[in-house]
Amino acid sequence: MLDNLKKYNIILASGSPRRKELLEGLGVDFRVEVVNGIEETYPHDLPVAEIPVYLSRLKAHAYQANANDLIITADTVVILNGKVIGKPHDEAEAKRMLSELSGNVHTVVTGVTVFTADRVESLSCSSEVEFAPLSDEEIDYYVENYRPLDKAGSYGIQEWIGYMGIKGIKGSFYNVMGLPVQRLYALLKTF
Repeated sequence: MLDNLKKYNIILASGSPRRKELLEGLGVDFRVEVVNGIEETYPHDLPVAEIPVYLSRLKAHAYQANANDLIITADTVVILNGKVIGKPHDEAEAKRMLSELSGNVHTVVTGVTVFTADRVESLSCSSEVEFAPLSDEEIDYYVENYRPLDKAGSYGIQEWIGYMGIKGIKGSFYNVMGLPVQRLYALLKTF
């Protein structure tokens, strides 16, 4: 499948092990290449649902695509009550974030940009996630044992907290993991 991509050197421009795992699931050959030091800032008046695509395009600008390169960048945000919940700076902030998500529905939005030397395409995917009420003990256990400091919203749906705490999801499960693979696959078919 995706024979149209054989002419490209595919680069996943993300250090996320989850994105790497999900892209591997599509059966394409790629390598991971990360440019460090990209400041993930966005205009304060940008609608929150547009932030992930903006950031994925910002990350794309840090790369120079050679003639045979196809580069994939992505960014995921968690939105609760119209406010972006990013990655926690420490365990205390992770616990606070999870307390806010507890018993509530939030939105996970991932923006993906795919580009070559002569083409740039972006997509956005949203999923609604409902958490059951979480006890302080459950939150403490998760943060202390799974260290979710590298995850937007302080959780990984594919981990313990997802097994026991997610009541429902509307939309793509893989989007919540960080890469809407079905939408990405459809886009890659057009290159």
